[in-house]
Amino acid sequence: MSEEHKDLGDKAEEAFDNAKEKASEFAHDAKEKAGDFADDAKKTANEFTEGAKEAFSGAGGDNKKMLAGLLAIFLGSLGIHKFILGYQKEGIILLVTSVIGYATVCLVVGSFILMAVWVIGIIEGIIYLTKTDEEFYNTYQVGKKPWF
Repeated sequence: MSEEHKDLGDKAEEAFDNAKEKASEFAHDAKEKAGDFADDAKKTANEFTEGAKEAFSGAGGDNKKMLAGLLAIFLGSLGIHKFILGYQKEGIILLVTSVIGYATVCLVVGSFILMAVWVIGIIEGIIYLTKTDEEFYNTYQVGKKPWF
């Protein structure tokens, strides 16, 4: 019986060595495939990033155009559209002028001030919305033209 156990022990040892070898091969293959997958994922992520940058590069200009145009028409006297476009000084000028207009509205002068600021907002809103996306971007975001 001892011989039989010895044969079984040898067979078990041989099976263990085979399993160990197979596991080592499997691990090696898994490492290679994981590396390939990681490389493919990096490549795909880079392609996606480049595609997204290209697709959304003009979106900021278009969104700012629409937002600035609508704000200029509806809230132009407060200068919010100027702040959206990054013109803080001009936005403060419109806001302060509106506050002065509201403060002096009981005098007749305030209503003329408010009307002038309101007309400026309407005109700028119409100009913003009638320009093409490229014209708007080049004029107000690249060229930094603050008025009309």
